[in-house]
Amino acid sequence: MSDQDLPEAAPGDVWTSIDALWAWLETSRPHSGQEGLLLRMLKLSEEVGEAAQAVIGATGQNPRKGASHTWEDVQAELCDVVITALVALRTLTPDTREVFTRHLARVTGRCGSAGQ
Repeated sequence: MSDQDLPEAAPGDVWTSIDALWAWLETSRPHSGQEGLLLRMLKLSEEVGEAAQAVIGATGQNPRKGASHTWEDVQAELCDVVITALVALRTLTPDTREVFTRHLARVTGRCGSAGQ
């Protein structure tokens, strides 16, 4: 996918960007309904696998490949995981920001002063 194929959104505006990515994906989705929903969720597993592959490559754990990735590659893959998860959440609800904010508050609340 080239950069010119991606939707435009305001730089730094996570929620507008997630909505734009979701809308763009919806227009080119080959499967709809339950099947499309399941495939969108499975995309998250694919991205997590790519992050794991980058960690293995950054640490040189595959003797056949050696150090095939950098820690910057790991950072990029983790960003892909986060973006994919937020797009998957947007697929389940248009109230993505509110759902995420409420859940983040619950998680940080369980961690004592982490949310302060």
